[in-house]
Amino acid sequence: MRRPILFLALAVVLASAGCQKDKQSGVPSTALDVSINLSLPEYNDLTAVGGWVYLSGGSQGLIVYRKDQDTFIAMDRHCPYQPENLCHVTVDNTDVIARDTACCHSAFLIIDGSVTQGPSSFGLKLYHTTFNGTVLRIYN
Repeated sequence: MRRPILFLALAVVLASAGCQKDKQSGVPSTALDVSINLSLPEYNDLTAVGGWVYLSGGSQGLIVYRKDQDTFIAMDRHCPYQPENLCHVTVDNTDVIARDTACCHSAFLIIDGSVTQGPSSFGLKLYHTTFNGTVLRIYN
């Protein structure tokens, strides 16, 4: 009888820790479910590995990056450092780093949203993606 209670307690602690992390980053949760057809000309940059585009959606817009033939990374442009300032990142001329030099003074890799330069200690908020060979779906 003790094991199920211990298991339940552990599950509650782990679940609340996951929610806490999202809460600490401060980037607001917004409903997102977008599908794009990569055969359309406006998404031509996503047809090659390493390509990226900006999209509407999320809190401050999205960056979508093609990591490999079947994997896409979708992240919110909302800088997680002092999120109440509504800072958003833009991809710099390296095509690998998204940064904001005027507001949150942080930089992030677009291949996974991780921090490359602080003061932010949180990476960019990531969204789920699925790809069927033509249509990319981005959702939370």
